[in-house]
Amino acid sequence: MNNESTLPSTSTEALTQTLTIAPYGEGRLSGLTFAVKDLIDIAGYPTSCGNPDWLASHPPAVANAVCVDQVLAEGATCIGKAVTDQLAFSLHGENYFYGSPLNPRAPERVSGGSSSGSASAVAQGLCDFAIGTDTGGSVRVPASNCGIWGWRSTHGLVSVAGVNPLSPTFDTVSFFASKFSVLRELGRVFFNELAVASNSAKTIYFVREAWDLADKTVVDGLQEHTEVLRKIAAIKEISIREIDQESEEITGMGNWLQTYNSVQRAEIWSCLGSWVESEKPELGPLTSANFELAKSESRTQLAAHGKRRDLYFRRLYNFLSVNDFICIPTAPCVAPLKGSLPANRQKSDYYQRALSMTSIAGIGRLPQISMPIGTADGAPIGLSLLSRTGNDEGLFNLVHEFLQAIDRAF
Repeated sequence: MNNESTLPSTSTEALTQTLTIAPYGEGRLSGLTFAVKDLIDIAGYPTSCGNPDWLASHPPAVANAVCVDQVLAEGATCIGKAVTDQLAFSLHGENYFYGSPLNPRAPERVSGGSSSGSASAVAQGLCDFAIGTDTGGSVRVPASNCGIWGWRSTHGLVSVAGVNPLSPTFDTVSFFASKFSVLRELGRVFFNELAVASNSAKTIYFVREAWDLADKTVVDGLQEHTEVLRKIAAIKEISIREIDQESEEITGMGNWLQTYNSVQRAEIWSCLGSWVESEKPELGPLTSANFELAKSESRTQLAAHGKRRDLYFRRLYNFLSVNDFICIPTAPCVAPLKGSLPANRQKSDYYQRALSMTSIAGIGRLPQISMPIGTADGAPIGLSLLSRTGNDEGLFNLVHEFLQAIDRAF
C-alpha cells in the first residue's frame, strides 16, 4: 500500500482516503480501477463506517474483505475508500461529518446513499467501478441518481465477510460501473463465465403498484426505452397481488414496506444497538432519528413479519421462472435536492415510495440491475430489470439483449 493521503472533509469529496493497492496479478479486470465503500475492510486501514467515533473506537482491519481480494485477484487496482452514510443507515447521501459527495450529473442534487461516495467516484470518472453495499437500495438508488450502472447481486452470491453488517438478511455486496461492459466483467468474477443467452421465450412483468409510485416525469422519461423491451420479450402488466396472493382488498405496496421495515429495523438494532447505547457516539440528527426508529421498533410482531417475508419470498420465487423478469423504475423520482429531505424518514414521502419499490428485490433476494438510460427534470433516472434469485447470469444476458435492441454501445 502506498500513495496514501487523507482528504479534507468537504461537502463534495467522494473519497475519505486515497491509496493504491496493486492487483495480485492479471485477470479479467486488468487495467481497471476501483474504490471501496468505507464500510468494507481493507487490510491495514481502519473502517470508518462513515462515523468518526466508530473510526476512533475500532482497530485497523487485519485482512481485506473477501470481495476486495476477489477483484484484486482479477487484476483491478484499488484507488481509495469512499464516503458512506453513517453505518449505511440512510438513502440520503448526506453525511453529517463527511458531507455530500458530488453528483456530477446534477450537482445541486444528492448522489444518494448509503453508497454515496462509491457512486460519486464512478460518476466523476475517478475509477472504473466501485464496491458498495445494498440493503434497501443503497446501490440501486445512487446509480439512478448519478446516471451510472448499478448491480444489486443475489443475496448471498458475494461474500459479506469483512463488511460491517447492517441488516444481515437483506445486506448484499453490490457494484457500480461506468459501463455495462465493466459491470458484466464483474459479474463474470462472481459467477464464472456468462452462459449463452437463452433462446426460450421471455416474459417481462411490469408491476403496476411499483410504477404507480413513480413521478409522472419518471414514467414519461422511461417510456421510450420500456417500449423497446417488447422487441426482446413478451410484456405483461400485473398487480403485485398476482405475486403475493393477498386479498384484492389490499392495495399498493404497503404490506411489502411494513414487512421490510419491521425486519430491517429489528436486525439493525440487534447488530448496532449495543455500540450506540454503550459508546453514545455523536451521530447527527438524521442518523440519530434513524436509530431511534430501530430502537423503538416493536419486536412482539417480529416473528409474524418474518413469516410474511418468507411467504412473499417463496411466492415470488414460484412466480418467476428463469425466463421471467420484472421491470420497474429504479427510484420514484430524480435525486432530491441537497438538504431537502427531513431527518424523520417516517415523514418522508420519498422514503416511503423508494423503500416500497426496493423492497421487491430485498424481500425476494433478487438480483437487480439499474440501467442509466433516462432523464427527467434535467436529471438522470434509472430503469431496473430484476430476475429470479440466483439468476444474475440470465439478468445480465437480458440487459445485453436490451442494449443491442436500442443499438447502444456498452
